[in-house]
Amino acid sequence: MPTILLAGTDAALLEGLSQLLSTLAYRCEVAHTLAEARTLASQELPLLVVVGRELVEAAPAEALALPLAPGGALVTFRAVGSLATAYPPALHRLILAELTLPLERNRLAALAQSVQERVRSTGRALPSTAATPSAGHGVTPSGHE
Repeated sequence: MPTILLAGTDAALLEGLSQLLSTLAYRCEVAHTLAEARTLASQELPLLVVVGRELVEAAPAEALALPLAPGGALVTFRAVGSLATAYPPALHRLILAELTLPLERNRLAALAQSVQERVRSTGRALPSTAATPSAGHGVTPSGHE
């Protein structure tokens, strides 16, 4: 089961996102600081790291250092009505998408599925995620139904 790491300061929003993504068969971890996020990500490399803009802006170098699973991605989010400022170029290149949450929660779910499929199709999956059969397909890791 792929892991998605959610990091931000809005506990209610993170809990709601965690519940949404859990229904789609993702294991979710929640962190409230980048240091906590880095610790959690080091224990099990996440497929997707979803980080609040406020944390990224406060410590862009820490955001760059967050570990990801092979083929994984970083997504940032901001609240409705918050102003967006430019990220440093290195961080801007690393970010797959920036979402306005909770409005774009369905887009987050679609991004998670897209990244997971990209990892599978490119062969970058970790051994624990490579053996996970696709939803609706009765294929075992050996390739037999």
